[in-house]
Amino acid sequence: MGWTGFAAVFAVFFLTHSIPVRPAVKSRLVGTIGLRGFGVAYSLLSLGMLALLIWSAGEAPYVQLWPQMEWYRHAAHLGMLAVCLILALSIGRPNPFCFGGVRNDRFDPTQPGIVRWTRHPVLLALAIWAGVHLLPNGNLAHVILFGVLGSFALAGRTLIDRRKRRLLGASRWDALDTARKAAPPFYAPGSWRILFLKLLTGLAAFATLLLAHPYLIGVSAL
Repeated sequence: MGWTGFAAVFAVFFLTHSIPVRPAVKSRLVGTIGLRGFGVAYSLLSLGMLALLIWSAGEAPYVQLWPQMEWYRHAAHLGMLAVCLILALSIGRPNPFCFGGVRNDRFDPTQPGIVRWTRHPVLLALAIWAGVHLLPNGNLAHVILFGVLGSFALAGRTLIDRRKRRLLGASRWDALDTARKAAPPFYAPGSWRILFLKLLTGLAAFATLLLAHPYLIGVSAL
């Protein structure tokens, strides 16, 4: 695959992320398969396109920008550990500030969990994932891939904030945001068990990714 093919896959990646969430398109899809079905379908489509995009970067012409260094891999390990922990703390938690979410009507701004620290933990995880993969992949195609995806994640926070503020109403959005910032910075004592289980899940996910990396990506992460 040449640069044209890589660019074409990138274009399709962005189209499949932007078109389904346009209000007119999303309302029709939700009316057909339901809100939960839309969330599942959109997530699967996103993962599939991400896998295709990563594959296409590996097939693009190799142009080295910087050499490999041993500490790059260690930095990537630390970053990916943070990514797995952030995702473990985010999944299943009501979050009216983000795109999608589950049971957002049950969001308690006095006990926001990880949302106390960031309105968009999943996008933060995506940005870290992209950033730590830049170092050990110092060739042009992968620098474009991870650089664009990281920028996409960072810019997406502002775009989603604008959309959710419009949907929730400025006063409601501001009130929720002020309340979650004022919440205690750490978990309440009664939720330590849940916190422990989520952190354990994140550690297990990190270990699984390390072991599965050569089978999923074709390159060992160890």
